[in-house]
Amino acid sequence: MDEGTRELLEPLPPSAKLVYYVLDAEGRFDQTGLAEETRLSTRTVRFAVEKLTDVGLVEEGLCPRDARRSVYKAVPPAERDTVAEPEAAAESASAPEADSTATAVAED
Repeated sequence: MDEGTRELLEPLPPSAKLVYYVLDAEGRFDQTGLAEETRLSTRTVRFAVEKLTDVGLVEEGLCPRDARRSVYKAVPPAERDTVAEPEAAAESASAPEADSTATAVAED
């Protein structure tokens, strides 16, 4: 596991870490499969997947057999870096607007 992944996992709850380790080692799972594999409740798995998705470690996809179900997989570090860059670019693009607003207020 690379250092960036460890840093992203550090603040997460133990259940999210367990779900990530299973997805990273075993591949794709749906929520029920994750609950069975980790022996966590489906609600805890849902919470863990939400946390992992928020930080970009896991992505959600459609189940090929049942479109009503979602499957989850770990995002490889190489893909994670390209996903984070547009967000950083968007943040830096909005930052100059905030500076110009602060300047305009200061001039009044």
